[in-house]
Amino acid sequence: MAATIGEVVRNKQVLLRDCVTGFPKESDMVVVENPLKLEVPEGSNEILLKNLYLSCDPYMRNRMGKNGTFTPGSPIIGYGVAKVLESGHPDYKKGDLVWGITGWEEYSLVSSTQILFKIEHTDVPLSYYTGILGMPGMTAYAGFYEVGSPKKGENVFVSAASGAVGQLVGQFAKLMGCHVVGSAGSKDKVDLLKNKFGFDDAFNYKEEQDLNAALKRYFPDGIDIYFENVGGKTLDAVLLNMRPHGRIPVCGMISQYNLDQPEGVTNLTHLIYKRITMRGFTVTDFYHLYTKFLDLVLPHIRAGKIVYVEDIAEGLENGPAALVGLFSGRNVGKQVLLVARE
Repeated sequence: MAATIGEVVRNKQVLLRDCVTGFPKESDMVVVENPLKLEVPEGSNEILLKNLYLSCDPYMRNRMGKNGTFTPGSPIIGYGVAKVLESGHPDYKKGDLVWGITGWEEYSLVSSTQILFKIEHTDVPLSYYTGILGMPGMTAYAGFYEVGSPKKGENVFVSAASGAVGQLVGQFAKLMGCHVVGSAGSKDKVDLLKNKFGFDDAFNYKEEQDLNAALKRYFPDGIDIYFENVGGKTLDAVLLNMRPHGRIPVCGMISQYNLDQPEGVTNLTHLIYKRITMRGFTVTDFYHLYTKFLDLVLPHIRAGKIVYVEDIAEGLENGPAALVGLFSGRNVGKQVLLVARE
């Protein structure tokens, strides 16, 4: 039975137990229930949300460390899809569907100043707004088109290519008429890249003893754009294989997040010799382009020209395992947590 405004409910939450060092463990988080009265405080412009889907993303690991922004004993914060139950802000009304920043809990009271977008297109799965139509999709779009400045016929390499961002970058590259190769961590993921996402080729980096030799094999003429999701040894090998005036949009470095001492990169002089542009970015710098992004991607989704794979875990109690699984490659596609059906 649906909860009603003014009712006191037992709000299930995923809390950070303590600051995380090394690889995160399920035991770093705890699932609890706390009483919550379903109402927006009088005079407040906050918004009361019923969370439907939550997004599991690698960047969240950095927020869990001693220098991170997550507070031990409080709910984990991330992107999600939710329904508005009550609103103190005129831009949102009861029944609106939204995506943006919310808590890892059944119900969240959020500030209207947080990142929050109304969902206007519901002919696609709502879960897509945690991925292809949400933060990861915007990340792929901004990193590839705005930072990567692609040209037709260029050679594109994508690491962590079967993940939430990488699978889209590869498809965007193909739409541009580029030659694209991806790396992933299993045979099944490599098959997915080639047979579902349309990459020209792909390889399992775990089976390559020499990444430099592998990249020379797949890119005999060099790499124009490297979409960086991994860092470390992969970045070092890529620098040896970049073409002059190549571009490296730096989206993430998942291989480094759990290390006490990050790996050094030894081939940075190639940035000079080859006049390479290497630029880090955060998606929030590009949210003003969200409408332009939707205009590009929605028709391709509806026409089946862009496909998207999700790995959906069900129930907040399975949230810690789903989030931790990102760092062992357990997920296939975008990792999503289903909290409640609309």
